[in-house]
Amino acid sequence: MSKSKKNKVMVPQVSKAEKRRAELEQQKQKTRILIISTIAIVVIIFVGLFMLASKDSASTAGSGKPVDFNYSGLPRLGKEDAPVKIVEFGDFKCPACSSFASVIKPQLAQEYVNQDKAALYFVNMAFIGPDSETASLAALSVYHQNSDAFWTYYDALYANQGDENAEWATEDFLVSLAQKEELPIDFDLLRKDIQERTYENELQTDTQLAEDTGVTSTPTLFINGYKVDEPFNMEAIDAQIKSASEAVSAE
Repeated sequence: MSKSKKNKVMVPQVSKAEKRRAELEQQKQKTRILIISTIAIVVIIFVGLFMLASKDSASTAGSGKPVDFNYSGLPRLGKEDAPVKIVEFGDFKCPACSSFASVIKPQLAQEYVNQDKAALYFVNMAFIGPDSETASLAALSVYHQNSDAFWTYYDALYANQGDENAEWATEDFLVSLAQKEELPIDFDLLRKDIQERTYENELQTDTQLAEDTGVTSTPTLFINGYKVDEPFNMEAIDAQIKSASEAVSAE
């Protein structure tokens, strides 16, 4: 009898080159997975940090302590006992402040100040040029002579504002402007106060107040001690005034 031959299964031989190629492909796949995982982790960390920062920011805005202004020492438009107090930091040479004075301030006056719902206060932040201080010293002189005349002078200074890069707020200009507006003050005293920098200490107090409250630009607004994020967004200002008024009513 002939012995039956067993069928043999032929296993294809893999070359070293093919093995190496397969190993490289596996390594590339592992590297890709590692890179994708790393990117995902980094993204998650950044999202977490962003959410935490946003939460902290919202918490600060909502529950942070308000600035405790000495309102009695500031020029005021409106009634002293108005429930909402709006503080503006401004520079008479600031073009944006001029826009605020011509666009936002009239709305505040009409809708809130004239209705005894709010009072507007002003803090000098004279930082643009040397004549920023000269203009502030003149405005302070007017304020101490006649507090009501201050706001007429405020409007006139912004309406007649010169080039931001030019020194236009000179002594002669400031006195002449007060005379043109027929302010009920002593013009000789105004000139003297400018020359002698009578209210320099008060101006420095305003400057220090800006520094202490973290104000770095003009115009900057505060409503009942809380900073306004968008001083030209009347809708946002309305909402913040409403919120401040409700908070006062609830006390």
